[in-house]
Amino acid sequence: MAEIFDLKDVLRSLDLADVNHGVSDGQTWFGHGKTTTVTSPINGQKIAQVIQGSAQDVETVIRAAQAAFHEWRKWPAPKRGEIVRQFAVELRRAKEMLGKLVTIETGKSLQEGWGEVQEMIDVCDMAVGQSRMLYGCQTHSERPGHRMYEQWHPLGVVAVISAFNFPVAVWAWNATLALVCGDAVIWKPASPVPLTAIACTKILQRVLAANGAPAVATLLTGRGSEIGDLVTADKRIPLVSYTGSTRLGKHIGEVVGARLGRTILELGGNNGVIITRNADLKLAAQNILFGAIGTCGQRCTTTRRVIVQDVIYDEFKKLLLSYYDKVTIGSPLDETKLMGPMISTEAVENMLRALETIAQQGGTFAVPGGRLEGDDYPGGCYVKPAVAEVAPDLPIVQEETFAPILYLIKYSGKLDKAIEYHNMVPQGLSSAIFTNDLLEAEQFLSALGSDCGIANVNLGTSGAEIGLAFGGEKETGGGRESGSDAWKNYMRRQTNTINYSAATVLAQGIKFD
Repeated sequence: MAEIFDLKDVLRSLDLADVNHGVSDGQTWFGHGKTTTVTSPINGQKIAQVIQGSAQDVETVIRAAQAAFHEWRKWPAPKRGEIVRQFAVELRRAKEMLGKLVTIETGKSLQEGWGEVQEMIDVCDMAVGQSRMLYGCQTHSERPGHRMYEQWHPLGVVAVISAFNFPVAVWAWNATLALVCGDAVIWKPASPVPLTAIACTKILQRVLAANGAPAVATLLTGRGSEIGDLVTADKRIPLVSYTGSTRLGKHIGEVVGARLGRTILELGGNNGVIITRNADLKLAAQNILFGAIGTCGQRCTTTRRVIVQDVIYDEFKKLLLSYYDKVTIGSPLDETKLMGPMISTEAVENMLRALETIAQQGGTFAVPGGRLEGDDYPGGCYVKPAVAEVAPDLPIVQEETFAPILYLIKYSGKLDKAIEYHNMVPQGLSSAIFTNDLLEAEQFLSALGSDCGIANVNLGTSGAEIGLAFGGEKETGGGRESGSDAWKNYMRRQTNTINYSAATVLAQGIKFD
């Protein structure tokens, strides 16, 4: 494959160079750690180099973020919202090039790259409105001449540790709300995708500087074991938001919990879809195909299990496989391709090991996946998606394999059995049912139905909007980000009582005369 098109133009337009510093204290850029080479999974081409952070840099950044927070919290929330509004304006101007960089760095399709930037813009717009709606509540006191109410104050320095598969959107979910709430933000991006983080941070910093605002946007690139552990253990950071694996999320939860800090944990998903005899099978197949192969199966909301009623199983399987036959695989810069590469050759090896395990545990393949090689698939990161017919209790089905592997599971009888199969995995992020039966839909959404944080009817598990809170239960971590009242994560609640009488009156009728 030829050199990625207009790469130099993309880098130049986003204020990136061949060698970039990956640490910023909000005003200056530096880095005293190792230099890493960023390569594109599209063809293995070197994109740029990044000088990463050191332990010394972590201390510098935390101190700078603290100092900026002490000034930023004094700004009225609507003024903070105005900064975020201007950031959204700049993102709109940079959308084309920034979306291309997301694609080049992660291997996502151009449509997904542009969509991710649009998601940043959307959450900015939501945060601007939220900046005027940081509501507390008021209630009546039992004591005469007293008034009681709640209010919310800025929390402090918020650390956002983001994942490779959504290199900018997840940071924006957290950062935009944290900023309007009055917090400073330290961003620690995933190691394979530092360039998008550097680009977005520079855009935000320019907006802050143009408005004479405190330098509340900081960045730390580097390995989690070298940089991330120092951030999560630091008592000066009251909240750590982490998106990634359940294994590492448990570690972060323990470390932050031991110092009585807060966490937002968005961890693994092993997302299931139920298809009943009352479903529109074409609608189901279309949604499941995107859910299973979008981002090459590397989304936390990727559809991994499809639980199909026995009386329609063969019909649905035939339809779904006909869709798989039409999947085009190749460079995501080619908009005729539906599926691009995985993030790394290591990710490919993990998929291949999973395929072997499925066969060893008794699964059979309706679509055998595997590595794709040849001139059309340079770089070693391209795979063919797999579809396996399995029993619901197969050990590997209980795990999240971050790859385009879809499990087909047959159920008989009533919907209760399908829900039992659906809920038997330890993860609980996203779920869906396809049915035109109102009673089945309501049962799935009830307390007796899906045990996930997200439950959909007649649409897939992937592609959540920003208006409502995003997150899951069980080993998904319980975190909530983005819409609804997720803003409260980034603030501290204070209960206030005012005595405007001239008497001392105790609650509960206590006499202390």
